[in-house]
Amino acid sequence: MRHHPARLIRKKRDGGELAADEIRDLVAGVVDGTLGDAQLGAFLMAVCCNGMTAAETAQLTLAMRDSGRVLRHPNVPRAKIDKHSTGGVGDKVSLLLAPLVAAAGVAVPMISGRGLGHTGGTIDKLAAIPGYRTDLTCEQFQQILEQCGYAMARANAELAPADGRMYATRDVTGTVESIPLITASILSKKLAEGIDGLVMDVKTGRAAFMPDEADAVVLMESIVNVGRAAGIRVAALLTDMDHPLGRGLGNALEVVEVLRALDGDCPGDLREVTLALGAEMLLLAGVATDLDAARAILAGLWQDGVARQVFQHNLEVQGGDPRIVDDPGLLGRAPHVVAVEAQRAGYVTDVDPLALGHVIVDLGGGRRQPQDAVDPHVGIVLAKTLGEQAQVGDALAFVHARTAVAAAGAAAAVAAAMPVGEERLRRHPLLKRRMA
Repeated sequence: MRHHPARLIRKKRDGGELAADEIRDLVAGVVDGTLGDAQLGAFLMAVCCNGMTAAETAQLTLAMRDSGRVLRHPNVPRAKIDKHSTGGVGDKVSLLLAPLVAAAGVAVPMISGRGLGHTGGTIDKLAAIPGYRTDLTCEQFQQILEQCGYAMARANAELAPADGRMYATRDVTGTVESIPLITASILSKKLAEGIDGLVMDVKTGRAAFMPDEADAVVLMESIVNVGRAAGIRVAALLTDMDHPLGRGLGNALEVVEVLRALDGDCPGDLREVTLALGAEMLLLAGVATDLDAARAILAGLWQDGVARQVFQHNLEVQGGDPRIVDDPGLLGRAPHVVAVEAQRAGYVTDVDPLALGHVIVDLGGGRRQPQDAVDPHVGIVLAKTLGEQAQVGDALAFVHARTAVAAAGAAAAVAAAMPVGEERLRRHPLLKRRMA
């Protein structure tokens, strides 16, 4: 490093603003190891406590992007637009959205992550599909994007390598929640994909990464402003995660829901969020001039089965079993399925997504530690949602578990998360705010 690390750490600790060359030097030290673990932790804590200016955050993002390879797609003339979600329970939107938007003539290069904690990750959902490959080289990623209009892969060491070490250190130093660090982490990987635009789905509510709406809005504004400063088109939606999205919760169960949705059997909340995000992507790509027109394009492609065809084509080129489109049973099933029955008549007065997310982790369908294995078949299928009427003995949900003991324990927890009472409640609006 050209600058002494301790001096830069002290400067940020004392509330100073780092220059662009100082930030690039720090990021270079992250990658080549000249910035030690203790020094990196101290720097991240200084940022977490004192924040960064918009200019600093933009420079950090660009330095992290440039720490590895930045993809270009010369053989893809279409606009390249990605979508990123801050994650939630039942959020399988990416699996629907990518083929739908690709069917509309927009290229979708999508590098996603695994789940950790109570929120599922897109890569884990894709891993539930027999044979589907997400461990792609950059060249394979580009070829698949050219072939079928979208590609889905997990991050590799070539793209934004600084983020891998920085994220791991944030996880063990209590600095995950820093808005500048979150912004740089998300955008550095997205910018390295070679995109022209990005639509952010920032979630707020009990099961969101940012439960407090005010904090979520700050993150949304940061990502939009820094993304634009980095030269891409950005839009963002603030969406509700106070209840699960859709009815299938758990990796294979969510893929089954996606397959049914592609055939037209889609829960209303999942359809609403998918179309809202897709419409924003079409606007950024210049395919449509207003949201109503964009939604109409997407709804037509969905109804006509074109999105389903694109999904199946992607399965074929990424090694997945294309037969699952016609036979979701090929995904497999957990050996024990137990109904959670209503013990009184009334209305479902809550569907607690955080509690249900923890149930899935307890069943083995999520991770407590990054190295944990994930059982793709366990999870929960909701038979009732908020405000729906239930009679005594009606199924509120179905637990899918590896053992009978695990199923019984999970069923009790699900019952507690889905109380039945006299009051009929309605869900808050799914779409809470828009920045475009």
